[in-house]
Amino acid sequence: MDVPSDTILERLTLRSVDPVTGERYHLIYNPPRTNEVKQRLQTSPKDVESAVNHRMAEYQAYIEEIGEYYEGTGEHVNADQDIHTVFECIESIIVNPIPRKE
Repeated sequence: MDVPSDTILERLTLRSVDPVTGERYHLIYNPPRTNEVKQRLQTSPKDVESAVNHRMAEYQAYIEEIGEYYEGTGEHVNADQDIHTVFECIESIIVNPIPRKE
């Protein structure tokens, strides 16, 4: 799955949970309907920018190995699209699985 770092940061650092209802929100894609709810939202420590950047750096350390494993499969997911399009792309890959390396 390919997605730019700035999109990853946007998706992860702007999500939060209402501790009263347990409802999940994203300040851009699914914002709270009232200011009262917005004021009580909590962000997980794993979603602060420094933590997200750390996880992305860990991922980047292994991206070459991951790419080598899947090289030649022809499968690619542009994850910088709306969630439904990405889901459909992943679903089509699952229905037509990647051949195993022997």
